[in-house]
Amino acid sequence: MLRTHHCGELNIGNAGQNVKLCGWVAKRRDLGSLTFVDLRDRYGITQLSFNETSNPEVLEIVGKLGREFVIQAEGKVTERSNKNLKMPTGEIEIVVEKLTILNMSLTPPFTIEEETDGGEDIRMQYRYLDLRRDNVRRNLMLRHQLAKHVRQYLDGQEFIEVETPVLIKSTPEGARDFVVPSRMNSGQFYALPQSPQTFKQLLMVSGFDRYYQIVKCFRDEDLRADRQPEFTQIDCEMSFIEQEDILNLFEGMIQHLFKEVKGLDIGTLPRMTYEEAMHKYGNDKPDIRFGMEFQYLKPLTEGRNFNVFDTAPCVLAICAPGCGNYTRKQLDELTEWVKRPQIGAKGLIYMFCNADGTYKSSVDKFYTQDDLEKWAKLCGAEKGDLVLVLSGETRTVQKQMSELRLEMGQRLGYRDKNNFKALWVLDFPLLEQDEETKKWHAMHHPFTSPKSEDMDKLETDPGAIRANAYDMVINGVEVGGGSIRIHNKELQGRMFKVLGFTDEEARSQFGFLMNAFEYGAPPHGGLAFGFDRLCSLFGGSDGIRDFMAFPKNNQGRDVMIDAPSAISEQQLGELNIKLRG
Repeated sequence: MLRTHHCGELNIGNAGQNVKLCGWVAKRRDLGSLTFVDLRDRYGITQLSFNETSNPEVLEIVGKLGREFVIQAEGKVTERSNKNLKMPTGEIEIVVEKLTILNMSLTPPFTIEEETDGGEDIRMQYRYLDLRRDNVRRNLMLRHQLAKHVRQYLDGQEFIEVETPVLIKSTPEGARDFVVPSRMNSGQFYALPQSPQTFKQLLMVSGFDRYYQIVKCFRDEDLRADRQPEFTQIDCEMSFIEQEDILNLFEGMIQHLFKEVKGLDIGTLPRMTYEEAMHKYGNDKPDIRFGMEFQYLKPLTEGRNFNVFDTAPCVLAICAPGCGNYTRKQLDELTEWVKRPQIGAKGLIYMFCNADGTYKSSVDKFYTQDDLEKWAKLCGAEKGDLVLVLSGETRTVQKQMSELRLEMGQRLGYRDKNNFKALWVLDFPLLEQDEETKKWHAMHHPFTSPKSEDMDKLETDPGAIRANAYDMVINGVEVGGGSIRIHNKELQGRMFKVLGFTDEEARSQFGFLMNAFEYGAPPHGGLAFGFDRLCSLFGGSDGIRDFMAFPKNNQGRDVMIDAPSAISEQQLGELNIKLRG
């Protein structure tokens, strides 16, 4: 080995030892008769010390050192006179007796420090340098720790990890596939998996009753902070279980991860139906770190000749505690915020709960003090609070108020990234209807089982069917979701018909699964966690890129290796592909 220790390992207990260290020059400080070099590797930083009595050959090499040079240093561990107790190695330094340059480096295009001067584009172009920064390294170490403890927990629950194919068949459900042309099968294409869904169901048919995989998945869709064209799932499936078994087992897994990785006890996860989540929060992934639940004012607003409320099917309010001192400028800014295209509200009504027990609203012309007092009572508003009101079509205004609630929660400091609240959301609608085509689509995927008590509505009232499905939500982020699957060929065929598949289309796309169901498919179900999202949550970040070693940018490009890129005419010819134009 070129080193006896790493750069985060030595302390005062090693004083007097002769050691060898290897790493990168993070910083060189010349102080006349003294020179110090901070040597960095992935474990930490150790200070190297040189003085005028050092070997002249060593001093000559020191003078040549630049940032990010790779060196080997041999010397004695010595107690530092000016200790830095903020560093694990801050009580010692290495008095260097021999120094070797293992490789030189160009001057990096940005500083390799936590507070770097490099913008995102340049850092992504030189990602291998960005990965040397401590904060990025810590993110990947956190990812490693989470993966390790996931495997530890699932191994303890008798799961086995099975790899499923990456080159599969394209299917019409879900997001857009990435496709791969086949050279040996001219004119035909593989698809990269959006999930291992059908394969893990086939594993259940095969008798592997507890499967998991930390697996790469691919979706060709527009990108944002929490979305990448390739991402990682913790994919799981179980046989001979019911929904309650899955909820209990994977609630245990998330409790295990928080305890082992964050040292936190998040307790028992509350449960909420989809309808309750939409009614209280206008969101199927509610952030329950704070209250501000929706209050429905419609019965209290009718008959006052205020046309905006009278013609609206729904009038919603939330109480913003302590915001009764908002200025007109702040309210105008908030009104413009909800009127943005992303939110789409036409306006914002507000009511102050004054310190003297009176009320002041933007609709005083239509509503009396007694009316406003009833509003305040329903909303649980007290003196010094602010009530915010939106109106419109029920689902539309619920979504608008959900965004306003989250924004106010952020402004009031309720969405602390170090405070974690998780829950299960249950009983989602099985199907949703396209407003234009009137076709039904699976809200989750076409293999999700209906609730047994809703089974008779499949052909008569598809929109009223609840799915045997569940999502885990942490701090307003969906981190995992799954369902009890259909394991009966007849029921699966009925589902395909409701979704508009002909028998031929169903056989063409999913015949292999339908056939497998005829050979003793057990009752089964599972779920998948978004591993990248889980990492970003544990790391206190809104985006997933910093928790991926080599992410893509917003255009789906890897600017470091310049991908995607064109391929040669010869390769295109081998694939029998001819580009238009």
